[in-house]
Amino acid sequence: MTTEFASKEITMGDPGPTGRFGTFGGRYVPESLVPACIELEEAFRDAWADPAFHAELDHILKSYGGRPTPVTECGRLSRELGVRLLLKREDLAHTGSHKLNNVIGQGLLARRMGKSKLIAETGAGQHGVASATAAALFGMECIVYMGEVDTQRQELNVFRMELLGATVVPVTSGSRTLKDAVNEAMRAWVATVDDTHYCLGSVMGPHPYPWMVRQFQSVIGHEARGQCRDLLDGGDPDLVVACAGGGSNAAGIFAGFADATASALVAVEAAGGAAVTTGIPGILHGMRSALIQDETGQILEAESISAGLDYPGIGPEHAHLADIGRARYEAVDDHEVMDAFQLLARTEGILPALESAHALAWVMRAARSGEIAAGSTVLINLSGRGDKDVAQVRDILKGRS
Repeated sequence: MTTEFASKEITMGDPGPTGRFGTFGGRYVPESLVPACIELEEAFRDAWADPAFHAELDHILKSYGGRPTPVTECGRLSRELGVRLLLKREDLAHTGSHKLNNVIGQGLLARRMGKSKLIAETGAGQHGVASATAAALFGMECIVYMGEVDTQRQELNVFRMELLGATVVPVTSGSRTLKDAVNEAMRAWVATVDDTHYCLGSVMGPHPYPWMVRQFQSVIGHEARGQCRDLLDGGDPDLVVACAGGGSNAAGIFAGFADATASALVAVEAAGGAAVTTGIPGILHGMRSALIQDETGQILEAESISAGLDYPGIGPEHAHLADIGRARYEAVDDHEVMDAFQLLARTEGILPALESAHALAWVMRAARSGEIAAGSTVLINLSGRGDKDVAQVRDILKGRS
């Protein structure tokens, strides 16, 4: 596998007022939401240029969120796969995933804008838990929309959100999963925009969300770049790998390595929701991106063992990174994910979120097939911990026996 990249289009920068990443992105929303999106963009630009905002954000992420998260070297699993495997441990952040980085940033921004309420969507529940956590921290009301199917798969996270004071609204329309939760959250935002901020959980949706969420998550990549250079005598890893549904954890870690021309970037989708590898350009949830759809343009239902990856699209910047060849997008199936989940547990004593196990599943396959050269250094963003998935994994393994 080559890791050199010759294109000049390698930076993940400001998409400008149109919110375009190449031909992707934009702002496709009802006219009633255009002023809210413009207000949010102006507020974010103002905050992001303010050293005081950064100082408060950094302080909370350090003293409350547990940053910086470490990079862990996996000795036993590295020997088994024949590569040097490093994990960026977002599972060790408060609430158990990378989601806190984004919601603390958006919570501070909402407070700066004079908003008193947060609404959010969630699939696997991690963004919902993080949003409820931020709302509790900042003394704000919180409503979380969650597909009815996902509330059943993730009962523990529903209870966690309720303990934190949030109201969880099961969504019974459509496939009753993440796509439909986004629909309901956007509808609620239209009706309550004066006092409510929509805390969107991934690098998707209308501008400025894909860019803003990536900026809040870029702390992952910037930390990891420095940590890897300490471990690798000033060098960068050969591959940087992350799972991708909407793709915020992947965008966050890629942001730190976008200009590292010796580092290949690989995002791993669920086979049943592989928007980049099987989708075509279209418009959904206020953005133009790669979407899985039929020949008439109807959005198809995504399927995944992971509630956080059963989304029929991907963030527009990811579609652009694939388009220009800066990042590769691969897919793994549920059986590979289950094998990866168990292998990391048994070799390193770490239970990964099923989302994160997608990234490891591809590395396992590629290392064993020789697609990743022996001795390569591979950094995986372990975006979340698997506590939330243990009951689901138990039931699946019982069904196999």
